[in-house]
Amino acid sequence: MDFDRVRAELEAANPDPIETGHIRMKLLLFGYGNIDRQDDGVAWHILRGVAEHYQVMLPTVPEESNCVLSPAITTTFALQLTPESAEWVAEFDEAIFIDAHTGSVADLLHVEELNANFQTSPFTHHLTPQSCLALAGSLYGKTPKATLISVRGYEFGFAQNLSKQTEDLARQAVRVIISKIDQAGDFFARHL
Repeated sequence: MDFDRVRAELEAANPDPIETGHIRMKLLLFGYGNIDRQDDGVAWHILRGVAEHYQVMLPTVPEESNCVLSPAITTTFALQLTPESAEWVAEFDEAIFIDAHTGSVADLLHVEELNANFQTSPFTHHLTPQSCLALAGSLYGKTPKATLISVRGYEFGFAQNLSKQTEDLARQAVRVIISKIDQAGDFFARHL
């Protein structure tokens, strides 16, 4: 991920709030998963749906991991969260993490407000959004407000298409995110 290039784009799109007299909030939509494993890549499909709602077209498969939807809203997509993700997350006032789940939570479309909390994992390659937030706070002194949107996946074969069930849930997730942006209208939607 080219943090410096995207940071420069954001700074160009977001002039210094002290100079302009405006306080502008910045939202990060952080999707992660494996686009080549069917429903595991649902986050990319959700990011595309949100972008299309705001008349921004993302490619069918992620070519660049970051896209500025507006001066206030940026999307990023990664295979997984990493400790390096904390630097990027700390740049924003609010973050929405988007992922698939395999049924480990009861809700088909799980929405959860998150707190920074370092969590251990039995997998050495696994970092939770809560741990990412904790690292952002510890290392960079900033912990954005955060939400997790996790969509139930059903098929995880080697393909880029979603199962019918997950495709339907992805559309619901897009509506949830757009509603969240609209509810914060003074901060995000007016900068579209």
